[in-house]
Amino acid sequence: MKAPGDIPTYIAGSKTVDDWQAFRTTLAPGGDADGWREAFDSYFHARLLLRYLNPISVLQENGTFQGEGFSIVTIQCTLIEFLESTVQGRIYRYRRPSDPPLGTREYSNSGDLFISFLSGRQPFARDFNRQLARDFYEGVRCGLLHEARTKGGWTIRAKSPGANVVSATPKIVYRDNFNAALLEFIDWYKGALASNRTVQEAFIRKFDSLCQ
Repeated sequence: MKAPGDIPTYIAGSKTVDDWQAFRTTLAPGGDADGWREAFDSYFHARLLLRYLNPISVLQENGTFQGEGFSIVTIQCTLIEFLESTVQGRIYRYRRPSDPPLGTREYSNSGDLFISFLSGRQPFARDFNRQLARDFYEGVRCGLLHEARTKGGWTIRAKSPGANVVSATPKIVYRDNFNAALLEFIDWYKGALASNRTVQEAFIRKFDSLCQ
C-alpha cells in the first residue's frame, strides 16, 4: 500500500498503477469480451492516444514541411516496438554481459521486433519484406534515435502518390501514410484483444511490466 502523500504513477491518462492492478483482477483470458474492450479503450488506446497519436496529429496539422517529419517518424518508431512487444507480450531488459540470461519473454535488442512487425503485420507487410524491414530499422529507426538523422539513403516525405507507406527504390518513408497504417493496425488489435486468448495473455504480461 502506498504511503500518504505518495505521487501516483499514471499509465494511461488518469489511470494509475493502482487502477490497473484493481482492473486486472476482472480480466480473464478467454473471458468476457466487454472487459477486454474496456482494457483496450481505457488502458491501451488511451495510453497511445494521449502520449503518441495526439502529438503526431499536432505535428501533422501545424507542420511547415520543413523537417517535422523527423519528429513524427521518431515517434512512430517508438510505437512500432511497443505495439509488437505488446502483441507478443515481451518485456525489454537492458542486459550487460555479466547479467543473468534473458528470460523466454524478455528481449534486449529491438531489431527482431521491428522486422517481425513490418514484414509480418498488415498493412505494413504489403510494402515490407524482411530485408527492407532490416534496412528501415538500421537506416531510419537507429539513425533517428541515435543520431537524429536518417542513414543509408533513406528520406522522409509527407505523402505517397498512392497508398504505400514506404518506397524501396528510392528509399522513402511516407510519414502520413505510415501513420494511417499504424491506425489500421491498432484497429485490428482492438478486435484481436477482445477475442484472442493468446493476445489477451500477452497484454496482461505487458501491462504488468509497465506497472512494476
